[in-house]
Amino acid sequence: MSRGARTSDRMHYHYAVDFTVACYIAQGDRVLMIHHRQLDKWLPLGGHIDPGEDPDQALWREIREESGLEVEIVADRAPIDDPTARALYTPAHVNIHRITDTHSHVVNIYYARWKSGEPVLAPGEHHDIRWFTREELRDARYGIKPDVLWYALDALDRLQAPGHFTGPK
Repeated sequence: MSRGARTSDRMHYHYAVDFTVACYIAQGDRVLMIHHRQLDKWLPLGGHIDPGEDPDQALWREIREESGLEVEIVADRAPIDDPTARALYTPAHVNIHRITDTHSHVVNIYYARWKSGEPVLAPGEHHDIRWFTREELRDARYGIKPDVLWYALDALDRLQAPGHFTGPK
C-alpha cells in the first residue's frame, strides 16, 4: 500500500479510490438516515476507513460519532481460532461509486439493529438525523437516490423478518 496523499482534510491511500463504510440502522419499521452537510443528500451513517483502522473499527467509530446510538451489527464473522488472524464483520453488500471523474469509493455496507439511545445530531457532519419509514424513503421530497433507497429497504426487510430473503418490497 502506498503512503497515501493528503487532499483537503482527508487521507487518500490511492488517488483513484478510497475505502469506506456505511451503516443502515433499523428500529422496527424505520431506518436511520442523516442529511449530509457537504453532499446535501440523505444518506446512511458512514465515512472513510481512516489510516490505521480496519473496517470494523471505522464502522463503530462512525456509528458513535454520527449517531451516539447503541446498536447490534447484524453480520456474520468467520469462526476463526487463530491468534494471528481476526475475523471481521462480513458486509451485507459492497459497492463502488464515482465521486469525481477520477475518484471512486468502495463502500462496505452493513446493517444494524437499534438497541438504545436517541440519535444525536453531529453538526460538523450533517444537517439533520431522523428515522424514515418505507413511505418516507420513497417520498420524492427527500430525493433519496435509488441505490440508497434499495439498501435502506433491503435493511428493513432483512432486519424485520429474519429468514429467507427475496429482495426489498
